[in-house]
Amino acid sequence: MHQYQAEILWQRGNQAFTDNQYSRAHQWQFDGGLVVPASSSPLSVPLPMSAAGNVDPEEALVAALASCHMLFYLSFACKRGYVIDEYKDLSVGVMSKNAKGKMAITHIHLRPKEIYTGEKQPGRQEREDMHHLAHEQCYIANSIIAEVIIELE
Repeated sequence: MHQYQAEILWQRGNQAFTDNQYSRAHQWQFDGGLVVPASSSPLSVPLPMSAAGNVDPEEALVAALASCHMLFYLSFACKRGYVIDEYKDLSVGVMSKNAKGKMAITHIHLRPKEIYTGEKQPGRQEREDMHHLAHEQCYIANSIIAEVIIELE
């Protein structure tokens, strides 16, 4: 068993609170010392109560899934003797009503692009197989109910 923690810190300061006009900006603090500025999404809570430049929970979920998937993919490619110089993924999470009528991230589209070097190059089927394995092993994918769609070029 492993445990992961993050400390979330929001402070009211001198803002009014009960008028619902308070800032949603806050911080995520991680055990390695990293502090990430966070906020609600401006799509959920309008500016200026949200901080558009900060990471919002929905973006973080998409990034966590894409990152986890990538890390497993890199591992599988390495074990098969492929050399990857770059991996890029413009992932997109879609928020809509789920089967219970609640707003949720219902779909996450991963759009990975890898750049390989060396003599050994995977074909499309090999890439699909490694992405399938990465999805099956990804801890985040195994933790969510959103449909994950992997779109290869």
